[in-house]
Amino acid sequence: MSFSELQLIEPLLRAVAAEGYTDPTPIQQKAIPHLLAGRDLIGCARTGTGKTAAFALPRLQRLHEASAASSLRPGRDVRLLVLTPTRELAAQIGESFAAYGRHLPLRHTVIFGGVGQDPQVRALRAGVDILVATPGRLLDLMQQKLVRLDKIEVFILDEADRMLDMGFIHDVRRVIAALPRKRQTLLFSATMPEEIRSLAASILTDPVRVEAAPISSTAERIDQSVHFIDKADKRRLLVAILGDPAIARALVFTRTKHGANRVAEHLVRAGVVAEAIHGNKSQSARERALAGFKRGEVRALVATDIAARGIDIDGITHVFNIDLPEVPEQYVHRIGRTARAGASGTAISFCDGEERPLLQQIEKLIRERIPVADKVALPPGPPDAKDHGHRDGPPPQRGRHGQRSGGGGGHTRDSQPRQGSRPQSL
Repeated sequence: MSFSELQLIEPLLRAVAAEGYTDPTPIQQKAIPHLLAGRDLIGCARTGTGKTAAFALPRLQRLHEASAASSLRPGRDVRLLVLTPTRELAAQIGESFAAYGRHLPLRHTVIFGGVGQDPQVRALRAGVDILVATPGRLLDLMQQKLVRLDKIEVFILDEADRMLDMGFIHDVRRVIAALPRKRQTLLFSATMPEEIRSLAASILTDPVRVEAAPISSTAERIDQSVHFIDKADKRRLLVAILGDPAIARALVFTRTKHGANRVAEHLVRAGVVAEAIHGNKSQSARERALAGFKRGEVRALVATDIAARGIDIDGITHVFNIDLPEVPEQYVHRIGRTARAGASGTAISFCDGEERPLLQQIEKLIRERIPVADKVALPPGPPDAKDHGHRDGPPPQRGRHGQRSGGGGGHTRDSQPRQGSRPQSL
Protein backbone atom coordinates (compact mmCIF):
# COMPACT_ATOMS: atom_id res chain seq x y z
CA MET A 1 0.00 0.00 0.00
CA SER A 2 1.14 3.54 -0.77
CA PHE A 3 0.15 6.78 0.93
CA SER A 4 -1.83 7.78 -2.17
CA GLU A 5 -4.09 4.76 -1.63
CA LEU A 6 -5.10 6.18 1.75
CA GLN A 7 -7.02 9.01 0.03
CA LEU A 8 -4.76 11.74 1.37
CA ILE A 9 -4.86 15.09 -0.40
CA GLU A 10 -2.04 16.17 -2.67
CA PRO A 11 -0.40 18.73 -0.30
CA LEU A 12 -0.01 16.01 2.33
CA LEU A 13 1.34 13.51 -0.19
CA ARG A 14 3.96 16.06 -1.26
CA ALA A 15 4.97 16.65 2.35
CA VAL A 16 5.22 12.93 3.10
CA ALA A 17 7.36 12.41 -0.02
CA ALA A 18 9.63 15.26 1.06
CA GLU A 19 10.16 13.45 4.37
CA GLY A 20 11.33 10.38 2.43
CA TYR A 21 8.38 8.15 3.31
CA THR A 22 6.90 5.94 0.59
CA ASP A 23 4.90 3.21 2.31
CA PRO A 24 2.65 3.73 5.35
CA THR A 25 3.40 1.69 8.46
CA PRO A 26 0.82 -0.85 9.70
CA ILE A 27 -0.72 1.52 12.23
CA GLN A 28 -0.96 4.24 9.59
CA GLN A 29 -2.68 1.85 7.19
CA LYS A 30 -5.16 0.84 9.89
CA ALA A 31 -5.81 4.19 11.55
CA ILE A 32 -5.88 6.78 8.75
CA PRO A 33 -9.06 5.55 6.98
CA HIS A 34 -11.00 5.52 10.27
CA LEU A 35 -9.75 8.97 11.26
CA LEU A 36 -10.60 10.41 7.86
CA ALA A 37 -14.11 9.07 8.48
CA GLY A 38 -14.27 10.90 11.82
CA ARG A 39 -14.26 7.85 14.11
CA ASP A 40 -13.02 7.86 17.69
CA LEU A 41 -10.01 5.59 17.99
CA ILE A 42 -7.89 3.63 20.47
CA GLY A 43 -4.42 2.98 19.10
CA CYS A 44 -2.20 0.35 20.71
CA ALA A 45 1.33 0.56 19.36
CA ARG A 46 4.83 0.33 20.68
CA THR A 47 7.16 3.26 20.20
CA GLY A 48 8.58 3.85 16.72
CA THR A 49 5.58 2.54 14.78
CA GLY A 50 4.69 5.84 13.11
CA LYS A 51 1.67 6.73 15.21
CA THR A 52 2.30 10.49 15.08
CA ALA A 53 1.80 10.49 11.32
CA ALA A 54 -1.14 8.13 11.81
CA PHE A 55 -3.06 10.84 13.66
CA ALA A 56 -1.45 13.99 12.23
CA LEU A 57 -2.05 13.33 8.53
CA PRO A 58 -5.80 12.63 8.62
CA ARG A 59 -6.48 15.38 11.13
CA LEU A 60 -4.57 17.95 9.07
CA GLN A 61 -6.66 16.93 6.09
CA ARG A 62 -10.00 17.21 7.90
CA LEU A 63 -9.09 20.56 9.45
CA HIS A 64 -8.06 21.91 6.07
CA GLU A 65 -11.20 20.65 4.37
CA ALA A 66 -13.44 22.07 7.09
CA SER A 67 -11.72 25.45 6.86
CA ALA A 68 -12.10 25.53 3.07
CA ALA A 69 -15.77 24.56 3.27
CA SER A 70 -16.67 27.22 5.83
CA SER A 71 -14.13 29.93 4.93
CA LEU A 72 -12.74 29.79 8.46
CA ARG A 73 -9.77 32.06 9.04
CA PRO A 74 -6.75 29.89 9.98
CA GLY A 75 -5.77 30.35 13.60
CA ARG A 76 -9.04 31.90 14.74
CA ASP A 77 -9.62 29.18 17.37
CA VAL A 78 -7.75 26.19 18.75
CA ARG A 79 -9.53 23.31 17.04
CA LEU A 80 -7.19 20.38 17.72
CA LEU A 81 -5.48 19.62 21.02
CA VAL A 82 -2.71 17.03 21.43
CA LEU A 83 -1.87 16.26 25.06
CA THR A 84 1.44 14.49 25.63
CA PRO A 85 3.50 13.80 28.79
CA THR A 86 6.96 15.29 28.15
CA ARG A 87 8.58 18.31 26.59
CA GLU A 88 10.57 16.21 24.14
CA LEU A 89 7.47 14.48 22.85
CA ALA A 90 5.56 17.75 22.61
CA ALA A 91 8.34 19.40 20.62
CA GLN A 92 8.67 16.46 18.26
CA ILE A 93 4.92 16.20 17.66
CA GLY A 94 4.96 19.90 16.85
CA GLU A 95 7.78 19.32 14.39
CA SER A 96 5.76 16.54 12.76
CA PHE A 97 2.71 18.76 12.30
CA ALA A 98 4.96 21.42 10.78
CA ALA A 99 6.56 18.92 8.39
CA TYR A 100 3.40 17.14 7.27
CA GLY A 101 1.34 20.31 6.99
CA ARG A 102 3.94 22.53 5.36
CA HIS A 103 1.74 23.09 2.30
CA LEU A 104 -1.46 23.84 4.24
CA PRO A 105 -2.57 27.25 5.60
CA LEU A 106 -2.93 26.05 9.18
CA ARG A 107 -1.00 27.20 12.23
CA HIS A 108 0.22 25.41 15.31
CA THR A 109 2.22 26.01 18.45
CA VAL A 110 3.68 23.91 21.25
CA ILE A 111 3.49 24.77 24.96
CA PHE A 112 5.27 23.09 27.83
CA GLY A 113 6.94 23.92 31.09
CA GLY A 114 10.42 24.90 32.11
CA VAL A 115 10.47 28.20 30.21
CA GLY A 116 8.67 31.52 30.57
CA GLN A 117 5.07 31.64 29.45
CA ASP A 118 5.10 35.03 27.69
CA PRO A 119 6.14 33.74 24.23
CA GLN A 120 3.50 31.03 24.51
CA VAL A 121 0.80 33.54 25.39
CA ARG A 122 1.77 35.70 22.42
CA ALA A 123 1.58 32.65 20.16
CA LEU A 124 -1.88 31.78 21.42
CA ARG A 125 -3.13 35.34 21.07
CA ALA A 126 -1.87 35.46 17.50
CA GLY A 127 -4.09 32.45 16.82
CA VAL A 128 -3.44 28.76 16.24
CA ASP A 129 -5.47 25.88 14.84
CA ILE A 130 -3.43 23.13 16.49
CA LEU A 131 -2.11 23.13 20.04
CA VAL A 132 0.38 20.54 21.33
CA ALA A 133 0.77 20.70 25.11
CA THR A 134 1.93 19.00 28.27
CA PRO A 135 -0.61 18.89 31.09
CA GLY A 136 1.07 21.19 33.63
CA ARG A 137 1.54 24.29 31.53
CA LEU A 138 -1.80 23.85 29.76
CA LEU A 139 -3.62 23.85 33.10
CA ASP A 140 -1.59 26.86 34.24
CA LEU A 141 -2.66 28.86 31.18
CA MET A 142 -6.26 27.65 31.48
CA GLN A 143 -6.41 28.84 35.09
CA GLN A 144 -5.13 32.24 33.96
CA LYS A 145 -7.80 32.26 31.23
CA LEU A 146 -5.07 32.59 28.60
CA VAL A 147 -6.13 29.60 26.53
CA ARG A 148 -9.62 28.51 25.51
CA LEU A 149 -10.62 24.97 24.66
CA ASP A 150 -14.32 25.53 23.95
CA LYS A 151 -13.85 25.25 20.16
CA ILE A 152 -11.89 22.00 20.24
CA GLU A 153 -13.06 19.60 17.54
CA VAL A 154 -10.45 16.89 18.08
CA PHE A 155 -8.69 15.76 21.26
CA ILE A 156 -5.68 13.45 21.00
CA LEU A 157 -4.28 11.87 24.15
CA ASP A 158 -0.84 10.52 23.33
CA GLU A 159 1.20 8.10 25.47
CA ALA A 160 -1.72 7.60 27.87
CA ASP A 161 0.08 4.92 29.88
CA ARG A 162 3.05 7.22 30.28
CA MET A 163 0.69 9.87 31.69
CA LEU A 164 -0.40 7.27 34.24
CA ASP A 165 3.18 6.30 35.09
CA MET A 166 4.13 9.93 35.67
CA GLY A 167 1.15 10.71 37.88
CA PHE A 168 -0.57 13.02 35.39
CA ILE A 169 -3.85 11.14 35.06
CA HIS A 170 -5.74 13.58 37.31
CA ASP A 171 -4.42 16.54 35.31
CA VAL A 172 -5.55 14.79 32.14
CA ARG A 173 -9.06 14.40 33.56
CA ARG A 174 -9.15 18.11 34.43
CA VAL A 175 -8.26 19.03 30.86
CA ILE A 176 -10.88 16.64 29.47
CA ALA A 177 -13.54 18.20 31.70
CA ALA A 178 -12.94 21.55 29.96
CA LEU A 179 -13.43 20.17 26.43
CA PRO A 180 -16.68 20.27 24.45
CA ARG A 181 -18.64 17.03 24.77
CA LYS A 182 -19.09 16.84 21.02
CA ARG A 183 -15.67 16.09 19.58
CA GLN A 184 -13.54 13.38 18.02
CA THR A 185 -11.26 11.69 20.55
CA LEU A 186 -8.14 9.62 19.89
CA LEU A 187 -6.23 7.75 22.59
CA PHE A 188 -2.83 6.18 21.95
CA SER A 189 -1.05 3.98 24.46
CA ALA A 190 1.71 1.37 24.27
CA THR A 191 0.15 -0.62 27.11
CA MET A 192 -3.42 -0.77 28.39
CA PRO A 193 -3.54 -1.02 32.19
CA GLU A 194 -6.97 -1.05 33.81
CA GLU A 195 -7.02 2.68 34.62
CA ILE A 196 -6.32 3.57 30.99
CA ARG A 197 -9.05 1.20 29.79
CA SER A 198 -11.44 2.86 32.22
CA LEU A 199 -10.43 6.32 31.01
CA ALA A 200 -10.89 5.29 27.39
CA ALA A 201 -14.36 3.95 28.09
CA SER A 202 -15.37 7.25 29.69
CA ILE A 203 -14.14 9.63 26.95
CA LEU A 204 -14.51 7.77 23.64
CA THR A 205 -17.70 7.04 21.72
CA ASP A 206 -17.93 3.75 19.83
CA PRO A 207 -14.18 3.73 19.18
CA VAL A 208 -12.43 1.58 16.63
CA ARG A 209 -9.34 -0.17 18.01
CA VAL A 210 -6.17 -0.54 15.97
CA GLU A 211 -3.03 -2.37 17.01
CA ALA A 212 0.23 -2.31 15.11
CA ALA A 213 2.01 -5.08 17.01
CA PRO A 214 1.68 -6.93 20.30
CA ILE A 215 2.21 -4.30 22.97
CA SER A 216 4.98 -6.35 24.58
CA SER A 217 6.86 -6.99 21.34
CA THR A 218 10.21 -5.60 20.28
CA ALA A 219 11.12 -4.62 16.74
CA GLU A 220 12.25 -7.58 14.68
CA ARG A 221 15.20 -5.66 13.26
CA ILE A 222 16.81 -5.10 16.68
CA ASP A 223 19.71 -7.42 17.52
CA GLN A 224 19.48 -7.87 21.31
CA SER A 225 22.13 -9.16 23.68
CA VAL A 226 23.07 -9.02 27.36
CA HIS A 227 26.40 -8.88 29.18
CA PHE A 228 26.55 -10.31 32.71
CA ILE A 229 28.93 -7.91 34.45
CA ASP A 230 29.73 -6.64 37.94
CA LYS A 231 28.18 -3.26 38.65
CA ALA A 232 31.60 -1.73 39.26
CA ASP A 233 32.80 -2.69 35.78
CA LYS A 234 29.84 -1.43 33.72
CA ARG A 235 31.34 1.89 32.62
CA ARG A 236 34.61 0.30 31.54
CA LEU A 237 32.67 -2.28 29.54
CA LEU A 238 30.74 0.52 27.83
CA VAL A 239 33.99 2.25 26.87
CA ALA A 240 35.38 -1.02 25.51
CA ILE A 241 32.33 -1.65 23.32
CA LEU A 242 32.30 1.93 22.09
CA GLY A 243 35.78 1.29 20.76
CA ASP A 244 34.01 -0.18 17.73
CA PRO A 245 33.84 2.62 15.11
CA ALA A 246 30.71 1.02 13.62
CA ILE A 247 28.79 2.41 16.60
CA ALA A 248 27.97 5.75 15.02
CA ARG A 249 25.24 7.06 17.32
CA ALA A 250 24.57 5.47 20.72
CA LEU A 251 21.81 6.13 23.22
CA VAL A 252 22.76 5.00 26.73
CA PHE A 253 20.13 4.52 29.43
CA THR A 254 20.80 4.76 33.15
CA ARG A 255 18.34 4.40 36.00
CA THR A 256 19.14 7.71 37.70
CA LYS A 257 20.07 11.28 36.86
CA HIS A 258 23.21 10.99 38.96
CA GLY A 259 24.15 7.85 37.06
CA ALA A 260 23.64 9.57 33.72
CA ASN A 261 26.01 12.37 34.69
CA ARG A 262 28.63 9.91 35.95
CA VAL A 263 28.49 7.77 32.81
CA ALA A 264 28.75 10.81 30.52
CA GLU A 265 31.72 12.13 32.48
CA HIS A 266 33.42 8.73 32.31
CA LEU A 267 32.94 8.54 28.54
CA VAL A 268 34.33 12.04 28.01
CA ARG A 269 37.42 11.16 30.05
CA ALA A 270 37.82 8.08 27.83
CA GLY A 271 37.73 10.22 24.69
CA VAL A 272 34.11 9.64 23.67
CA VAL A 273 32.06 12.73 22.83
CA ALA A 274 29.08 12.35 25.17
CA GLU A 275 26.32 14.39 26.79
CA ALA A 276 23.80 13.62 29.52
CA ILE A 277 20.10 14.47 29.31
CA HIS A 278 17.60 14.17 32.17
CA GLY A 279 15.03 16.06 34.20
CA ASN A 280 17.54 18.15 36.18
CA LYS A 281 19.08 19.61 33.04
CA SER A 282 17.86 23.02 31.92
CA GLN A 283 15.71 23.17 28.82
CA SER A 284 18.47 24.93 26.85
CA ALA A 285 21.04 22.30 27.88
CA ARG A 286 18.71 19.50 26.84
CA GLU A 287 18.02 21.11 23.50
CA ARG A 288 21.76 21.63 22.85
CA ALA A 289 22.52 18.01 23.70
CA LEU A 290 19.74 16.71 21.45
CA ALA A 291 20.76 19.00 18.60
CA GLY A 292 24.37 17.82 18.84
CA PHE A 293 23.22 14.21 18.89
CA LYS A 294 21.02 14.73 15.83
CA ARG A 295 23.88 16.39 13.92
CA GLY A 296 26.25 13.57 14.82
CA GLU A 297 28.53 15.82 16.86
CA VAL A 298 27.66 13.90 20.05
CA ARG A 299 28.35 10.20 19.64
CA ALA A 300 26.79 8.99 22.91
CA LEU A 301 23.74 10.52 24.56
CA VAL A 302 23.28 9.29 28.14
CA ALA A 303 19.69 9.50 29.33
CA THR A 304 17.24 8.51 32.00
CA ASP A 305 13.84 7.15 31.03
CA ILE A 306 12.58 10.66 30.37
CA ALA A 307 14.00 10.04 26.87
CA ALA A 308 12.65 6.53 26.38
CA ARG A 309 9.65 7.81 24.44
CA GLY A 310 10.82 11.34 23.84
CA ILE A 311 13.66 10.93 21.35
CA ASP A 312 12.67 10.31 17.76
CA ILE A 313 15.94 10.43 15.84
CA ASP A 314 16.71 8.31 12.81
CA GLY A 315 20.16 6.80 12.68
CA ILE A 316 20.57 5.63 16.29
CA THR A 317 22.62 2.50 15.67
CA HIS A 318 22.87 1.25 19.25
CA VAL A 319 20.93 1.44 22.49
CA PHE A 320 22.73 0.51 25.70
CA ASN A 321 20.94 -0.34 28.94
CA ILE A 322 23.75 0.26 31.39
CA ASP A 323 21.09 -0.23 34.08
CA LEU A 324 18.13 -2.50 33.45
CA PRO A 325 14.78 -0.74 33.93
CA GLU A 326 12.73 -1.62 36.98
CA VAL A 327 9.53 -1.60 34.91
CA PRO A 328 9.92 -4.28 32.19
CA GLU A 329 7.74 -2.43 29.64
CA GLN A 330 10.30 0.35 29.72
CA TYR A 331 12.82 -2.01 28.11
CA VAL A 332 10.62 -2.16 25.00
CA HIS A 333 10.32 1.61 24.90
CA ARG A 334 14.06 2.12 25.39
CA ILE A 335 15.29 -0.21 22.67
CA GLY A 336 12.61 1.10 20.31
CA ARG A 337 14.78 4.19 19.90
CA THR A 338 16.82 2.21 17.37
CA ALA A 339 15.68 0.34 14.24
CA ARG A 340 13.44 3.21 13.19
CA ALA A 341 12.29 4.23 9.71
CA GLY A 342 13.06 0.79 8.30
CA ALA A 343 16.62 0.59 9.63
CA SER A 344 18.12 -2.15 11.77
CA GLY A 345 19.68 -1.60 15.18
CA THR A 346 21.42 -3.14 18.17
CA ALA A 347 20.36 -3.19 21.82
CA ILE A 348 22.97 -4.19 24.41
CA SER A 349 22.10 -4.58 28.07
CA PHE A 350 24.37 -4.86 31.11
CA CYS A 351 23.12 -7.04 33.95
CA ASP A 352 24.75 -7.30 37.36
CA GLY A 353 23.87 -9.86 40.02
CA GLU A 354 21.16 -7.74 41.64
CA GLU A 355 19.47 -7.19 38.29
CA ARG A 356 18.90 -10.84 37.38
CA PRO A 357 15.23 -10.69 38.50
CA LEU A 358 14.71 -7.60 36.31
CA LEU A 359 16.12 -9.47 33.31
CA GLN A 360 13.77 -12.37 33.99
CA GLN A 361 10.79 -9.99 34.07
CA ILE A 362 11.85 -8.45 30.75
CA GLU A 363 12.25 -11.85 29.08
CA LYS A 364 8.85 -12.93 30.39
CA LEU A 365 7.27 -9.78 28.96
CA ILE A 366 8.82 -10.04 25.50
CA ARG A 367 8.45 -13.85 25.45
CA GLU A 368 12.01 -14.53 24.39
CA ARG A 369 15.42 -15.12 25.87
CA ILE A 370 17.92 -12.35 25.28
CA PRO A 371 21.15 -13.95 23.99
CA VAL A 372 24.28 -13.62 26.10
CA ALA A 373 26.89 -11.50 24.35
CA ASP A 374 30.45 -12.60 23.68
CA LYS A 375 32.86 -11.60 26.41
CA VAL A 376 34.65 -8.27 25.90
CA ALA A 377 38.05 -7.48 27.38
CA LEU A 378 37.84 -4.54 29.77
CA PRO A 379 40.27 -1.62 29.40
CA PRO A 380 42.66 -1.06 32.31
CA GLY A 381 41.53 1.18 35.11
CA PRO A 382 39.95 1.11 38.56
CA PRO A 383 36.37 -0.11 39.05
CA ASP A 384 33.56 2.41 39.34
CA ALA A 385 33.37 2.28 43.14
CA LYS A 386 29.94 3.21 44.49
CA ASP A 387 28.91 5.98 42.13
CA HIS A 388 27.07 3.78 39.69
CA GLY A 389 24.58 2.52 42.21
CA HIS A 390 23.70 5.91 43.70
CA ARG A 391 20.01 6.71 43.77
CA ASP A 392 18.51 10.16 43.41
CA GLY A 393 16.50 10.31 46.61
CA PRO A 394 14.30 7.69 48.24
CA PRO A 395 13.38 4.41 46.54
CA PRO A 396 10.60 4.81 43.96
CA GLN A 397 7.06 4.11 45.09
CA ARG A 398 5.10 1.63 43.03
CA GLY A 399 1.51 2.09 41.99
CA ARG A 400 -1.29 -0.35 41.32
CA HIS A 401 0.25 -1.63 38.12
CA GLY A 402 3.84 -1.96 39.36
CA GLN A 403 5.04 1.23 37.66
CA ARG A 404 7.16 3.68 39.55
CA SER A 405 5.26 6.86 40.25
CA GLY A 406 6.96 9.83 38.68
CA GLY A 407 8.84 7.75 36.11
CA GLY A 408 12.51 6.90 35.97
CA GLY A 409 13.75 10.30 34.92
CA GLY A 410 12.80 12.37 37.92
CA HIS A 411 9.59 13.75 36.44
CA THR A 412 7.42 16.19 38.23
CA ARG A 413 4.65 18.23 36.77
CA ASP A 414 6.81 21.35 36.81
CA SER A 415 9.63 19.52 35.04
CA GLN A 416 7.55 19.16 31.88
CA PRO A 417 8.72 21.46 29.13
CA ARG A 418 6.78 24.35 27.97
CA GLN A 419 7.92 25.68 24.69
CA GLY A 420 6.90 29.14 23.68
CA SER A 421 7.23 30.07 20.01
CA ARG A 422 5.29 32.11 17.56
CA PRO A 423 2.62 30.20 15.66
CA GLN A 424 4.21 28.44 12.75
CA SER A 425 2.60 28.30 9.37
CA LEU A 426 1.63 24.78 8.43
